[in-house]
Amino acid sequence: MPNVFLIGPGLNKRNFEDMLTRNGFEVSKFSSLETALSRLKEKIGVLIIEKEQYKNKSFKKFLKASGEIPKLIVSPDYSFRGFAVWLKEALTHPVYNPSEKELLYFIRLLLKEKNTREENKTLRQELDTAMREIKFFEDVGKTLTSSLELNEILVAVMRKTKEMTGAEAWSVLVVDETTGDLVFERADTKKVTKYRLKPGEGLAGWVAQEGIPVIVPDVSLDKRFSSRVDKQTHFKTRSLMCVPIKSQGRVIGVLEVVNKTSGEPFTKDDLNLLMRLVDQAALTIERTTLYQKMAELVVTDDLTKLFNTRYLNRTIETEINRSNRYKTSLSLIFTDIDHFKNINDQHGHLIGSKILVEMGQLIIKSLRSIDIVARYGGDEFVVVLPQTAPKAAILIAERIRKSVEHNTFLKKEGYSLKMTASFGVASYPESAKTKEDLIRLADEAMYRVKYTTRNGVYAIV
Repeated sequence: MPNVFLIGPGLNKRNFEDMLTRNGFEVSKFSSLETALSRLKEKIGVLIIEKEQYKNKSFKKFLKASGEIPKLIVSPDYSFRGFAVWLKEALTHPVYNPSEKELLYFIRLLLKEKNTREENKTLRQELDTAMREIKFFEDVGKTLTSSLELNEILVAVMRKTKEMTGAEAWSVLVVDETTGDLVFERADTKKVTKYRLKPGEGLAGWVAQEGIPVIVPDVSLDKRFSSRVDKQTHFKTRSLMCVPIKSQGRVIGVLEVVNKTSGEPFTKDDLNLLMRLVDQAALTIERTTLYQKMAELVVTDDLTKLFNTRYLNRTIETEINRSNRYKTSLSLIFTDIDHFKNINDQHGHLIGSKILVEMGQLIIKSLRSIDIVARYGGDEFVVVLPQTAPKAAILIAERIRKSVEHNTFLKKEGYSLKMTASFGVASYPESAKTKEDLIRLADEAMYRVKYTTRNGVYAIV
């Protein structure tokens, strides 16, 4: 049975304690509000208080501390004076010198009212959560239909997720299908977007491998947690929730929600909410990844994943317009691998294809972020150098040439092949006046090397 506090010297003179103990209640007696204050944090069923205790100097403090605890205010006579200050509080009933039957009736009534209030409060909270979830899904649905940018949609989804779970931070990691690594696709901070986690590394890696959601109240006590990213980003993870993002039964990513703003650990209710929201993240990633793959097929080469001639032509047109607007030069480098046919004949086309892939990556490493590399066909590559004068373009071509000459191809596969390449350079508007001229002249310059010395650079200026 619930514990009952009897507060006031007048109550101690009556037989309330005997009435209550006979009916199975635990009773604690106090002479005043002041003496009961320190015990109000205990689990209490009902406070039975002498009406005159409102005169106590601790009255306001007591009311604040007793909060939602039901109160039965007892008067020795039928005077209403002194009740008003008590009845401003919820779950408070007056009673006049009650009999045992009346006392038990009012106690049960107060306890029933308390349970009803708690149930209503829970229902209101559940309704509020449901309404917020509906609003969440409506907003996400609108975003999904208005944008095809993965980052834009993920930010919209996760900002609302962060708000609903009361988290400090979040991150979405996507599985790299090639390596199995987890890549930080998007997070609250740009600092983590360049990081990768190896398969099984950290809690996120474990969740990706096992496909099981986890909630960790204190990461310092969990051996699976890796602090590597925290150290590199100067962020302190205390607690987190981590759930797999699945598509057709396959884990395609992981969603992390970190540190509750209240400082408390995440709860099972938080995890259940996150599990309901994660389906939207899965839909987001699946939909936008499909779109991006379709877009990449239009502009990229299937083998090397470099840009194709369709994108190359569009880029050259754009850069010529920019060159005219800002009075700058645009340079083009044509590259052809020397004696590539011999590689295919001696080692097969599979090895030849791998060399083309490695060659593309080698060229990229020698360039700036604004430069564009495209596979032109066969073993030819084209480099577009915006805002680059002829002399600078020649230096870049020479740098690439040396990089190719000094590189050992397919070393990991055990072939250790040495290769060279021929390079041709042309520039707009110095040597070419149109897009067609620029492509033709750079191609002719490359073939001039190809049919003479090979392993060299020639520029038409």
